[in-house]
Amino acid sequence: MRILLHIFIIILLTILTQIGGVIYIFALWFSRQKKRNFTLRFIGLYLIATFLFVPLLAPLFGRKKIKESKIITANSFITKLFNRNYIQPELNKVIQATAIEFTKSYPNLKLVYLDANFPFINKFPLLPHLSHNDGKKVDLAFIYTDKQGKLTNQKPTISGYGYFAPVKKDEDNQTKYCKQKGYFQYDYPKYFTFGTVHPNLQLAEKPTKKLIEILANQSQIGKIFIEPNLKKRLKLNSSKIRFQGCRSVRHDDHVHVQLK
Repeated sequence: MRILLHIFIIILLTILTQIGGVIYIFALWFSRQKKRNFTLRFIGLYLIATFLFVPLLAPLFGRKKIKESKIITANSFITKLFNRNYIQPELNKVIQATAIEFTKSYPNLKLVYLDANFPFINKFPLLPHLSHNDGKKVDLAFIYTDKQGKLTNQKPTISGYGYFAPVKKDEDNQTKYCKQKGYFQYDYPKYFTFGTVHPNLQLAEKPTKKLIEILANQSQIGKIFIEPNLKKRLKLNSSKIRFQGCRSVRHDDHVHVQLK
C-alpha cells in the first residue's frame, strides 16, 4: 500500500506540475540516505527546482517564463508555483506588446494571465487543457467591473476560470447546444474555480473588446477562442477569433490565445 501511495503521488504531482514527480522521487531517495525529514526536504527541493533551475533549463526546450511587470501579472501564484507559466519567446513578445498597447487606453488595468504551458517537452499535456502543450498558447482573463461599476484588476475566482458571462435572452446558448449534443464536459470549468472570491464582478465589455482586438491585430497570433455569443455581442470581426468547438470547454470566462 505504501508503494501504491507513492506511485499515486508521483503521478499526481507530474500531472499538476510536470516536475513534481521527479522531485518527489529524488526527495525520497535523499531523505532515506540522509535520514532527514521528507516533507521539508521535498518542499525545499521543489522550490529550488521551480524558481531557480527550471527557468534556466526551459529555454533549451524553446520556452521561457511569462515576463511579469507592472502591467502583466498572473491571476494566481499557483500558476507559477505549478510551472504553468511558460511560453515560447515569440508569444512573450506578443503579450508584452499587447499589455503596453492596452494600458495606453486603460492605464490602471493589467493584463492578467491564467494557464499557459509547462516548461518542458512538446505534447506533454497541461491538464485539463487539450492543447496547451507546445508553448504557443496562453489563457488571458477578461476585464471586469466591481459592484460600484468601476474597472478593476480583480477576477471572480481563485483560478480565474469557471465564472461565466451570462448569456442574454437574444443570444444563442452555445453551452446548451453542446451539452444537448452529448458534450457533457463543455461547462466543466465551473468545477475548477477553487473558490469564488469576488462574486459581484461583471464583465467589462468595452475594455475586454479592446484587449481582444489588440491581440487579433498582432501578426504572430493565429487563433483566439471566445464563445460565439460574446464575439457577436462585442462586435469582434477578426477571422482569427473563432469558436473552439464542442469537444473543448466553454470560453465565456477567459480568452484563449495562440501563435500561428
